[in-house]
Amino acid sequence: MSEFNAPAASWNQRYSSDEYIFGTEANHFLQGAASHLKSGMRALVIADGEGRNGVWLAKQGLIVDAFDVSEVAIEKAKKLAKTNEVNVSFHLADCESWDWQAAKYDAVIAIFIQFADPIARAALFANIVKTMKPGGVLILQGYTPKQLDYKTGGPPLIDHLYTEAILQDAFKELRFEQLLSYEKFLTEGSQHHGMSALVGLVASKPASGLQ
Repeated sequence: MSEFNAPAASWNQRYSSDEYIFGTEANHFLQGAASHLKSGMRALVIADGEGRNGVWLAKQGLIVDAFDVSEVAIEKAKKLAKTNEVNVSFHLADCESWDWQAAKYDAVIAIFIQFADPIARAALFANIVKTMKPGGVLILQGYTPKQLDYKTGGPPLIDHLYTEAILQDAFKELRFEQLLSYEKFLTEGSQHHGMSALVGLVASKPASGLQ
């Protein structure tokens, strides 16, 4: 698939319309996890696309870094931030080139980052844990394999989809606050629209060792 073999070019093309293809409102699961977030936290948004989640976090008072592989998306994200009168530090990078500094972020936001195959995903998830501060929180939303029946968003490759068991194993160093699989009718732009098979995770990094 082109979006995996040539991600920058593919996503630039997908984002080239004036439409915000995933909408301008933050992901519903992220909004539902707002109680885990506080003003002044430093947050990282992975593959934030056109900026909907990073902008929402900034509106809640967080200090936000966000990166994406598409320069077209980043320009749209900057416009969205300006419209909402907030500051977000948007960066052009992919998951391999991003500088995963240890213990830098109070919150890491990973919403529909299912471009990663199992090998790349293992490295990405390890970097997520690495960059979280002790006491920091991870908020993750993804599609489960049942999404292949709905075909309302996400990659059509089962190896890229999440189960609760995959997430439990990948983030076993963290303390799980919430992990659930569920179905919901999404209305997040034209690309995430319709009944969807979802999994949501909220997990925190113990202050010292496993708890």
